[in-house]
Amino acid sequence: MQISQDCQALAQLLTLLTPPSITPPRYRSRNRHPSFRAVPVFRATYTYTYIQDKMAAVNQVYIAIIGAGGVGKCFLSQLQTLAARKPSPKLSLCYISTSRKALYNVDYSPVSLDGVSENLASSTQAPPPLAQVIDYLAAAPAKVVLVDNTSSQDVADAYPLALSRGLSIVTPNKKAFSGSYKLWQDIFTAAATSGAKVYHESSVGAGLPVISTLKDLVETGDKVTKIEGVFSGTMSFLFNSFAPTEGQGGKWSEEVKKAKALGYTEPDPRDDLNGLDVARKLTILARLAGLPVESPTSFPTQSLIPKELESCATGEEFLQQLPAFDQQMEDIKATAEKAGKVVRFVGSIDAATQQVKVGLEQFDRSHPIASLKGSDNIISFYTERYGSNPLIIQGAGAGGDVTAMGVTGDLIKVLSQIA
Repeated sequence: MQISQDCQALAQLLTLLTPPSITPPRYRSRNRHPSFRAVPVFRATYTYTYIQDKMAAVNQVYIAIIGAGGVGKCFLSQLQTLAARKPSPKLSLCYISTSRKALYNVDYSPVSLDGVSENLASSTQAPPPLAQVIDYLAAAPAKVVLVDNTSSQDVADAYPLALSRGLSIVTPNKKAFSGSYKLWQDIFTAAATSGAKVYHESSVGAGLPVISTLKDLVETGDKVTKIEGVFSGTMSFLFNSFAPTEGQGGKWSEEVKKAKALGYTEPDPRDDLNGLDVARKLTILARLAGLPVESPTSFPTQSLIPKELESCATGEEFLQQLPAFDQQMEDIKATAEKAGKVVRFVGSIDAATQQVKVGLEQFDRSHPIASLKGSDNIISFYTERYGSNPLIIQGAGAGGDVTAMGVTGDLIKVLSQIA
């Protein structure tokens, strides 16, 4: 009979919705008809609440943020806009920290995005050890996306653990993907095993679609033969000012001081001039292109720091002594100008020879790399499909807003897959 079938279906549905920690209910027969079967009797209120909780978890994603500096603050602003424009899934901030302070609730009640930077600055909570943070996030009643806005190696080293616990990650942190090759392998193995997602578009080119473009080329079967470009907004600004295509340009030391004053360099400009930042980006791209590069120090990288100034105690001391070495850079510029060219600081990957290098190169004044303006980046992908005309990506490769945009874009990609 139809009534009997309906009762059976109801029993199966209620069994599926029973909280796993609840002891299966006893059956009590109410049948007054031989075709009726025993149906479980539940506490309707508890079951309804449990179903509500499960539905809420399905429609909610927790966001945890480590790092609230320049990029972090820009990301918070974009997250607030995203949460307002994208009501489903509901985005709830459950954790945010700097190296000294944190905001979170043990019951996972949301941290308000309104005034979060000010509240974090005045917080008396200290950030727990990373392993404890991961335990806390892994026990959340809904899926969690961890946003790492730092450049911390310690946080990067914790990625495999976080991913293995089911936490998805979006980040601009280059150190996670340009460190040891073993860390690279551990990160993606953990993600593949747990099903968690990991995106790092902003680790190269800030908000430019460099990594996603390279992945698309590789995954669709194109063969990348060469990658070349200007990968540092700092170096781009310096050489566009020091050796412009129209000639002249300022003294090297003056251009470095100007770049620092404008916020284009690190507090100690040597952290840009040593070339390691570009080497990290080349390491990431080379690995994505299929080259098992061990580390950023495993290939030639030219440093623009005079050996005599490597031991300067501070960045200020370095800048004070730098004018004494201006002639070295003037000679390099003059050599290029005699050949009708300009000098630029570039990185290149030759897939055929598996050679990766970073340093100064000369380019014709009409070359796209020579004609950059400001702090723009330019990356050229040479592939079999594109032939002699490379696929070129060009635009702002530095700045908090554009870097945060790449992180937010990655978050949107993750949400589309886990929510």
